Amino acid sequence: MSRFILTALAGIVLGLIVHLAAVLVLPYLAEQDAYARLAAVAGPNEVVPIDDPSDAGAVLPATDPAFISAVCLYDLAAGPLKVRVPTTEDYTSVSFYTRHGLPFYAINDRSAGRSIIELDLMNAKQRAALPEDDEVTAADRLIVESPSDEGIVLIRALVRERSARDEVRARMQLANCAPAI
Repeated sequence: MSRFILTALAGIVLGLIVHLAAVLVLPYLAEQDAYARLAAVAGPNEVVPIDDPSDAGAVLPATDPAFISAVCLYDLAAGPLKVRVPTTEDYTSVSFYTRHGLPFYAINDRSAGRSIIELDLMNAKQRAALPEDDEVTAADRLIVESPSDEGIVLIRALVRERSARDEVRARMQLANCAPAI
C-alpha cells in the first residue's frame, strides 16, 4: 500500500512540475501573442489607435468598450524614447509590457499629477549612460527602465459618456512615442 501512495505522490509531483513548466514557457512559444497581433496594425515607435471591439472581434481579447486604446510597439535598439500622453478629464493610464507580455510599469493621470504624462523609456545601458545632473530631480524627469529592447506601451482613456467618445479619441491621437532628442 505504501508503494502505491509513494508512486501516486511521485506522479502528482511530476505532473505539477510539467504543468508549471508548460505555463511558464507558453508565452515564449506562442506565435499569436499580443506583440505579434499588434505588429499587424502598428509599426515600431509610433502611437497607433486600436479599433473599438466589434462583432468580428478585437485586436486584443477582452477589450473594455468603455475605453479608447492606443498602442506603441517600442524598439530601444536605436536609442531611448520620449513617451507623451495627454490626459483626459476622466481617467488615462499608460502601461508598459515586455515583448512577451510581462508588465513592468504603469502610471495614470492621478499619480502623474499633470495634464500630460511625459516620461523617458530606456534600457539599462541607456540609463547608465545618462549623465548625473543635480538640477534635474526625479520629479522633473520620469525615467522608465525597460528590461528588454522591445515591448508594448498601452495607452487607455476612459470614456464616461458616448457623446465624448470622439473628443477623447482626438485627445488620444495627440499621444507620441518618438526617439528622445
